Amino acid sequence: MKLIEAIDSYVERKRSQGLSYGSSAWYLVKLGRQVGDVSLERVTAREILTFLDGPKTSPGTWIVKYRLLRRFFDFWLARGEIDVMPMPVKRIIRQKPFVPYIYTQSEIRTLLKAVRGCQKAPRCCVDPITLRTVLIFIYGTGALTGEALRLLIEDIDFNKGAVTIRRNRFNRSRTIPIGSDLMSVLEKYFASRRRRETADQHFFLNKEGEALSNGTAERTFKRLRRVAGIHRHDDASYQPRILDLRHTFAVHRIAGWIKHGADLNRMLPALSVYMGLVGLRTTEKYLSLTPERFRAQLIKLSPRRGKKRWRDDPDLMRFLSQLSKVCCQNRTGNGGGGKTVSPVITEQVPLRIRRNNV
Repeated sequence: MKLIEAIDSYVERKRSQGLSYGSSAWYLVKLGRQVGDVSLERVTAREILTFLDGPKTSPGTWIVKYRLLRRFFDFWLARGEIDVMPMPVKRIIRQKPFVPYIYTQSEIRTLLKAVRGCQKAPRCCVDPITLRTVLIFIYGTGALTGEALRLLIEDIDFNKGAVTIRRNRFNRSRTIPIGSDLMSVLEKYFASRRRRETADQHFFLNKEGEALSNGTAERTFKRLRRVAGIHRHDDASYQPRILDLRHTFAVHRIAGWIKHGADLNRMLPALSVYMGLVGLRTTEKYLSLTPERFRAQLIKLSPRRGKKRWRDDPDLMRFLSQLSKVCCQNRTGNGGGGKTVSPVITEQVPLRIRRNNV
């Protein structure tokens, strides 16, 4: 069997099992282009190592690629297409865990204020209102950047105040409620969008009336961050990213709940559902990123579940099934009439996290 045929067959099998298999398929296709369409059994460990050591490959990416290729060749070894695994010796890589950047509310306001000046150049393919709305949407919902950019017009229900987010990294969809202030921002953007007279059904568009791509959004945000003067000052290898707005959403939400004495045993699962995460552990990682001043409350409020899983709590599951609204409160800011958008998941008492609509 040829390498290209083996890759196509393997990717098709994975997707038939319900996996999106996007980035993994991209790595395999890239391997095929680099090695060439040779016989599967002629692929050597040296060629695999050359692929793994490609330019701009971080230690974490090296491990991801290694595990992917090991599973790929193990699949064909089990089916008799190859006799020996062509994998090089796995390296021992000690890397620090990646810590996302958590923006302060002041930095969020600074970013939004800098949008107009950053995008005023004619060469910019994203107009200010589009960039501003994308940033507010990600920070207000905790959506992934790709989830936000894949939004279609039909995914936003302006009457019910709800947004359907489709095809996340786990190939699942969810419908989330949003507050009236965030909905007002989306309506204002949609009104400006309709004047472009485009047939593209994506909600966020560039100046040409085409769907805004992930790469364009990331490059534009990188320039915006530099204009706004926001930088990391720790030893992290990455500067603040647009994706960090999602992490900021979660941390600000948890900080607000702790400040108001909310029951984290009930609210963390709600946050997990809202953000489209799988399992409670993926949400609990944000606890360690909450501000230091909340440490005492965090220790006091953090649940001691033991071996009991949150899914086994009938009251909690009933609460999740009835999760139907996000509370927003408008406040006048200090910048001359700016609004404060504060969409938050609520139980009985509104737990507010404020941010300015500049």
